[in-house]
Amino acid sequence: MVTAPTGRYYPDKIVNIGTNRWSFKPEVGVSKALGQWTLEGAFGVTFYTNNDEFFPGTSVRQQDPLYAFQAHATYNFNPTLWGALDWTLYAGGRTTVNGTLNNDFESDTRWGATLAQSLDAHNSIKVYLNAGVYARTGTDFTTVGIAWQYRWGAGLK
Repeated sequence: MVTAPTGRYYPDKIVNIGTNRWSFKPEVGVSKALGQWTLEGAFGVTFYTNNDEFFPGTSVRQQDPLYAFQAHATYNFNPTLWGALDWTLYAGGRTTVNGTLNNDFESDTRWGATLAQSLDAHNSIKVYLNAGVYARTGTDFTTVGIAWQYRWGAGLK
């Protein structure tokens, strides 16, 4: 994954939509089906370029790589119903501004669960829960949701 420095960036403003830097995230994953179970894992690391116009426009902001690991276990109850448990860990990403270290090292762990039911070839409903286990950076939140999914295209049966 590559993220370009899009969005409007004002070097004299502390809050910006744009980041004025690139990021690159190579990732590798594995998946293994074992009967009705599917086990998956993925490891990735995000690398950031420097922001040479950080607030107040004369500072240089650097960021260490941010490491991520995900694990998923999916169980197929039948051809139309499946459930999954998920676990994610993020660590790293500490920043420096003009060579001064900030106290913003990220270390976050989250878990989640999903249950999905196909209604027909085009429609399915999914309910999900995602919650923090540990959050060093203040990103401890819980998400609960329900989603309707619609698929289209040739070859759907």
